Amino acid sequence: MLDFIPEIPVAQWINTAVDRMKDAFEFIFDPIKQDFGQFVETTAEWLSQIPALIIIIIVALIAFFVSGKKFGLVAFSIIGLWFVYNQGLWEELMYTFTLVLFASLISIIIGIPAGIWMSKSKWAQTIITPILDFMQTMPAFVYLIPAVVFFGIGMVPGIFASVVFATPPVVRFTNLGIRQVSNELVEAADAFGTTGLQKLFKVELPMARKTIMAGVNQTVMLALSMVVIASMIGAPGLGDKVLTALQRSQEGPGFVAGFGIVILAIIIDRVSQNLNKG
Repeated sequence: MLDFIPEIPVAQWINTAVDRMKDAFEFIFDPIKQDFGQFVETTAEWLSQIPALIIIIIVALIAFFVSGKKFGLVAFSIIGLWFVYNQGLWEELMYTFTLVLFASLISIIIGIPAGIWMSKSKWAQTIITPILDFMQTMPAFVYLIPAVVFFGIGMVPGIFASVVFATPPVVRFTNLGIRQVSNELVEAADAFGTTGLQKLFKVELPMARKTIMAGVNQTVMLALSMVVIASMIGAPGLGDKVLTALQRSQEGPGFVAGFGIVILAIIIDRVSQNLNKG
């Protein structure tokens, strides 16, 4: 009954649009893929060359001070990281951490200004909100398609897919945190003749810090959750070990690599949460 309407060639339109974007922005995509990709690879290799004991000590010290000089997180960090090293997955852990680090930093750099803009402009909120809804409801695997099309395979497309997947929480939480700042405080700042930037940096952002940090925590966790998925497009690390074990039906190596991801996730989560309490 509905066949009288011919099929709308949406897929063809998308293919055409993507091809035109590749040609038009090739001068941007190629340097990102080559130069930024080389920088990320170099960073991961540099971290891998640092003795594991030094990194474990540094992480333990960070955990000790951010947790209020308690030893629970310190003990977990030492034992967990030692376990990863003991299983011969230290280099993969460093590659995974590098991917999460760059994806999180880029997401935060994009997300916090976008959230501030949303909090200051109803027009911006009207436009950005449906974009965030789209980004959060689209299946994560779909993000791999434009990542591969524009950047090929490797760490750069993995970071790109992670950024798209992980950015919405920090945008939403930044917007929410600034909007929840007491009107009395904002009016008092206005009464003292503060400029917009002074009010933002000395009143609104400090008051919204806990909410923004909660968004940052969620963003980092989402970036880490993309590790296994990003391995499908050539991103190295623990996710690649999980994917290989899955393809070969190797339960043991897959579980060990997955446990390594869990250890990294818990350490990052607890450290970021304790920073938010400070």
